[in-house]
Order: sequence, then C-alpha cells, then structure tokens
Amino acid sequence: MTHDRVMLLIDADNVSLDVIEQAVPWVQQHFGGPHVRRAYCTAESAVKHQAAFKRLSIRPMVNLAAGKNSTDIALAVDAIDLATSERPQVVVIASSDSDFAPLVARLREKGCRVIGVGQEGKTGEETISVYDDYEVLSHRKAAARTAPVKTAAKKRAAKAPAKKAVAAVPDKARAIFEALPALAAGESVELRVAAERLRDAKLLSKSGSSTKLFSQFPELFELRPDKQPNHVQRRATS
Repeated sequence: MTHDRVMLLIDADNVSLDVIEQAVPWVQQHFGGPHVRRAYCTAESAVKHQAAFKRLSIRPMVNLAAGKNSTDIALAVDAIDLATSERPQVVVIASSDSDFAPLVARLREKGCRVIGVGQEGKTGEETISVYDDYEVLSHRKAAARTAPVKTAAKKRAAKAPAKKAVAAVPDKARAIFEALPALAAGESVELRVAAERLRDAKLLSKSGSSTKLFSQFPELFELRPDKQPNHVQRRATS
C-alpha cells in the first residue's frame, strides 16, 4: 500500500545507523517513499553519518542544545509543525523511546496514522503499544560481530570438564544481584520494583523490559506466575 504523503522522522541518537538504513527501504516498501526524511541528532552524529544521510536523502536536523531529551523535544516540535503544514497521511517515527507517547496521540488526533520503527533489544512493550503499528528491526552489524564470540564460547564450554561447566555467575547476572540484594538473598521481588532498581543501576534502559532481561538467565531467575509474570525470584540450585 502506498500513500501520497508520508513522513519519516528519525531519533538518530536512539537507533543505530544500521537500523536507519533498514528503516528507509522498509517505509518505501510498505507506505511509499517518504516525502519528508529527517534525522534528529547531535552535530557529532551528523558529521559521522553524513555519507549515509546523503545516500538516503535524509536531512539531518542538528541539535546544539544541551540537556536531557533536547533531541526528542526538537523532533516533537517539528512533527507537529510538519503535520499542520504538510498534512501527511502517515508519520513514521524511528525510535525505541517510549517518551513519544503524547506526540503519537496528538498526531493521531490530526488524522495521521502513526507507525513506529525501533531497534531490537532497546524497545519495550510499553513503546510498541502506543503506535498504530510497530516494526522492530535488528542491528545486523552488532549481530555479526557477536556471533563468532558466541560460537567460540560454546566450543570452550564443550571442551571444559563437567564441574567447570556449572560455573561462575555471568558478570551481568552478578550485577543484577548487586542491584537487587533481596533477590540475591532468595526473596521474591515485584517486577515493577526490580525494573526501577535496574534502571537506577544503569542495567536496564528506560524502555527496556525487565522480563526479557531476567529471561536471559533462566538457570538463575524464576519468573512467576508463568503466563503473566509479575514477580521474580532466584532459582533454587541443587
């Protein structure tokens, strides 16, 4: 399906260049070529990605203001102005940030269909549910870099004696226990509380899912109840 007026607004400080490079053809395939293509970013990012922006016909909107969320605010202000002047049928926002919920609601009131595009591993359910539709794209270059490491780790584990295979707690899991001492002590912790502590400890992004984080270590953490977990507890070891 194609539309006459499609805008693509990119939070380039939030998603990787690899995801941006996938987002443009994805929008073209599903909605037609976006007549507005803007990436909101710092001056450093604009210089670093200038070749890609030029190739993809993306106009960098450089944000020189300091302070938290200044880039998000610049995107939101532009989005409302453009929705009024350009009257697009579809607005695509490339960002994994849940802070755009009020903007999405306002654009919808102006008659726009609002689609989100986010980066795998950075996008939480609370972000996805805000939009009329949402597409999660993987950071392919990161996956390519980490794949050999995982393979090598599996080979080392296969060669290791049986006793060493039960081995030490991974660094990330150890950091989780340090941020949640009650969990380390074997107590049940509410997921909402756990998420707050993990964000304070910089172990979970603002839009990240604590459920997904704990699920990375099924041998250490037990999510309860199974279907709709709201608590986490340290798994008993034999």
